[in-house]
Amino acid sequence: MIRHSLNASEFWSKLPWKQFRRNLFRLQKRVYKAIRENDLRKVKSLQKLILKSRAARLLAIRQVTQLNAGKKTSGIDGKASLTHQERLDLSLNLKSNVNKWKHQRLREIPIPKKDGSTRLLKVPTMYDRAWQCLVKYAIEPAHEALFHERSYGFRPGRAAHDAQKYLFQNLNSQGKGITKRVIELDIEKCFDRISHTAIMDRLIAPMGIRNGIFRCLKIGVNPEFPQQGTPQGGVVSPLLANIALNGIESLHPSVRYADDLVFFLKPKDDAQKILDKIRQFLAERGMNVSERKTKITAATDGFDFLGWTFKVQKNGKFRSFPSVENFKKFRQKVKKIVNNSNDGAKVKAKKLAPIVRGWRNYHQFCKLDGSRFNLWSLNNKTWKVFNKESKLTRYQVNHLIDQAFPKIGWHENKFVMVKGDKSPFDGDILYWTKRNSALYDGITSKMLKKQKHTCGHCGHLLTGEERVNLHHKDGNHENWKDTNLMVVHESCHDYIHMSKQDCRKLDAMKVARPDLKERGET
Repeated sequence: MIRHSLNASEFWSKLPWKQFRRNLFRLQKRVYKAIRENDLRKVKSLQKLILKSRAARLLAIRQVTQLNAGKKTSGIDGKASLTHQERLDLSLNLKSNVNKWKHQRLREIPIPKKDGSTRLLKVPTMYDRAWQCLVKYAIEPAHEALFHERSYGFRPGRAAHDAQKYLFQNLNSQGKGITKRVIELDIEKCFDRISHTAIMDRLIAPMGIRNGIFRCLKIGVNPEFPQQGTPQGGVVSPLLANIALNGIESLHPSVRYADDLVFFLKPKDDAQKILDKIRQFLAERGMNVSERKTKITAATDGFDFLGWTFKVQKNGKFRSFPSVENFKKFRQKVKKIVNNSNDGAKVKAKKLAPIVRGWRNYHQFCKLDGSRFNLWSLNNKTWKVFNKESKLTRYQVNHLIDQAFPKIGWHENKFVMVKGDKSPFDGDILYWTKRNSALYDGITSKMLKKQKHTCGHCGHLLTGEERVNLHHKDGNHENWKDTNLMVVHESCHDYIHMSKQDCRKLDAMKVARPDLKERGET
């Protein structure tokens, strides 16, 4: 007989994910609306419903085991993945223990910083991440209704490009950027110094969640500062940091992305008074301004923010382009792959493509002309290496180079910023589906319009809560005809390929065990 794990796999893949999304979103939308109506009693009642919801539990497990970028990073228990049966068992565990969840210890991973120091990434186990994700589903809509509109970091429907566009609006010629200065604010060890009291006093949640969050904070503390810090690496940590820092944007015109801030100074503004206000605000939350890294810079001198360099030219024109540090790291990644003698040209091209595409997509709203940022030198060097190492024809080498360095245009300052305090939880589906489509260009944008902003696999609206993938129906990635392409959710894309693998496994088992077919077992 077929093992139980295969049945669990089939059961997991056939769960009604579309209905689960709809059920969870309906509850989250009600939480958001209740906060706007200042009905805290209703908010906490709805949050309890989310914690009890089967849809929310299974979606949280799927998010941390299949979708998150760090899904393959193990915790202290060494588990880097869960089988389908373990996911179903975890759902039952969450159901019975969600209000009394006990966190395991965190795995500490040292991450080097550019100044030579290190920071500790504290990674929870897969089980704790699932609990945190479930709790995030419950508390995020409540705080989204209260967050400042100029906060863009680690929030649904917002991204670094929104902050980039806001800088353009304040420093371009119409904003008289040539006369302005900026405060490049750096918070000293932000995640390690956030006061637990500051978080708990502002947290909107029922007692079960509050107790769980408090235990989550305590499990990752530095012994020297037992009342401070939120563990970096946790699913809920960026949200908790946003809860503590919310309101700092109101002190003076500014833009914030998580703990990175830029304040705009007009000629008559007193920088020291503004810094004193900031210091007082942070002191109430257990944090300090890093005097060494915080700078007051003229916009015409240029400054770095979120991997970009921003500068107002002498003629008043605003420019943004990839920072020196960002481009250096990218170039090192490319060279490491190109100079690897263990891989052939075809393998290198496959490894290069997502790295180059990701870098170009991130910087597509910058000024990318010139040989440096259009990657001509890297392209040329890679061509020479491919041509020397492989026995391919010149045409084949050129084809691999086109694969490794996909052509993506740049649209300087053309990004459409999110409107005011709009949130995906406000229920304006039309706005968010159109906005999500506008974030893509080329074939993806064309297919989104053709499919009316719906997933070709599950039929659910592509609202931006999950990344979009292009699926080749016949499996041939060289066939880019419209009839062979389909826009799908990233998770749906995984399921399409996973179901094909399961079918191949089943066929192999039937060959090895003909009696399965005779008995009608599937």
